[in-house]
Amino acid sequence: MTENTHKAGFVNIVGKPNVGKSTLMNVLIGERLSIISSKAQTTRHRIMGIINDEQYQVIFSDTPGMLKPKYELHKSMMGFVNISLEDADVILFVTDLFETDEEIEDVIEKINNSGVPVLLVINKIDLSKENQLEEVTAYWTQRIKAETVIPISASESFNTERILVEILDRIPIHPPYYDKEELTDKPERFFASEIVREKIFLNYKKEIPYSTEVAIEDFYEEKNIIRIRAVIYVERNSQKGIIIGDKGKALKRVGIQAREEMEKFFGKKIFLETFVKVEDDWRKNKNKLRKFGYDQ
Repeated sequence: MTENTHKAGFVNIVGKPNVGKSTLMNVLIGERLSIISSKAQTTRHRIMGIINDEQYQVIFSDTPGMLKPKYELHKSMMGFVNISLEDADVILFVTDLFETDEEIEDVIEKINNSGVPVLLVINKIDLSKENQLEEVTAYWTQRIKAETVIPISASESFNTERILVEILDRIPIHPPYYDKEELTDKPERFFASEIVREKIFLNYKKEIPYSTEVAIEDFYEEKNIIRIRAVIYVERNSQKGIIIGDKGKALKRVGIQAREEMEKFFGKKIFLETFVKVEDDWRKNKNKLRKFGYDQ
């Protein structure tokens, strides 16, 4: 390898909520960096994952699902999406067999005017009925200026290898941007909080997961164990009671599941403490959002 042949570039994954962007990035990276849930809008930050090879470095960004903002939180999430359209070498626009361009027409216009090569990825084709894929492909190719269409099933890892081939054809010759040992730009505290947040999405219904934020107040790594103190913030006292549950059973279940997931992720024993606090209307308050890292 020489500096004159090595390729490196930024590939940003965009699309509506719940089309499988996080699942796809985890498949492409080979690691579970983005949280996955059947509920929409689980990704709130821009999460970066890196593929390294002797000949190339591909930096993927998983972005929040595109939506019409209802809260300051949504505006911040869409800020991550808009930035991802500006600094990409390649855009992966991910959709599925069921979504339309409703409510995201303005973002699609930005994508089409960005001048960035777009790969149209149609996910969940394992659920396709007769002629459905052809109809969906025709629908989206009329709306997105894509250089190619890649039908995949991220959950089955079907045809996902073609995505990397298409990306490598389009990213520039460039030295690596990051150390070749790096997998992500996010700190370990971030992934600890995301794991707790994922378990909240799995265990609670309706508005509770969307009203919740997780902050890691302590993260002490010792030789054989990591000691973590996580605070779960909610917007109202009634939500605090639901998170804790009868005799603390619901919170305990979340803690056990999160600890087990963290031990797999970090490869160490985890001592996890979880607490619940009320932060009134944090989703609507810019200063409170900044405190939680939504500073875009």
